[in-house]
Amino acid sequence: MPDSPTRPAPDYLGTGWAFPIQQTLQGGIQLSPAEQSVEESILLILRTHPGERVYRPTFGSRLAELAFAPINTQTLLLLRLYVEEALEMWEPRIWLESVLAEPTPDRGRIDITITYRLRETHNRRSLVYPFYLMTEGEERASFEF
Repeated sequence: MPDSPTRPAPDYLGTGWAFPIQQTLQGGIQLSPAEQSVEESILLILRTHPGERVYRPTFGSRLAELAFAPINTQTLLLLRLYVEEALEMWEPRIWLESVLAEPTPDRGRIDITITYRLRETHNRRSLVYPFYLMTEGEERASFEF
């Protein structure tokens, strides 16, 4: 049964720091409850490059390796593979159902649609992660925060 406003979220989903890190009105650390915490965790995993985390050198995804790749079938397959590898390794609260990469070449973007189920409740959820490809000499970041 899905969570309702009167019923608390399952304990296994937990509560974590909000991403990006924010303060509450009282000056404390803003926390994200349940499903929001899972979604923020997915985004954090995809935006982190392996080697960026101290004591967790393999944490993150390899998406940044494709920042200058051409939009072709191989790049789309690698995007899907890198997302699947990262989420299966680092987000144990979900079952990954599908990863779909849809290119928008005129905008230099690939929309990655991630469909997953929360393990305990089986609630089906999805999110779209925009991945931007850069051309040589372009100054902007490959990820939009």
